[in-house]
Amino acid sequence: MTTPTGPDPIDVAVGTRIRVQRRHLKISQDELAQVLGLTFQQVQKYERGTNRVSASMLVRIAAKLQTTVGSLVGEDMVAEHDMAMLTALSTPGAIELLQAYGQATPRARKAMLGMAKALVEPEE
Repeated sequence: MTTPTGPDPIDVAVGTRIRVQRRHLKISQDELAQVLGLTFQQVQKYERGTNRVSASMLVRIAAKLQTTVGSLVGEDMVAEHDMAMLTALSTPGAIELLQAYGQATPRARKAMLGMAKALVEPEE
């Protein structure tokens, strides 16, 4: 279902959770599509929320992504602000950056954080 301003926010949230879990497992859209008998474009539409995922497909996706349907539909989420975190994690490179941060020494983490903040702060 599409709202007057675009895809339904629930479909977008489900798609974002699918994308985050797929990328966490290092599965490509093409690989997921092949397992599900779809095209990568269809997986892309699911992840963007432009196409709604049917219940049966959601069960198949959850199984491939080693998670639960409840997790993909947000039943396991504790708060609405988690959607902002999921959206941030779906940004290309975000998961890889977080993994690198987790492996860094405390000193390197501090440097990485300082560099990241400097890159996004507006210049005066």
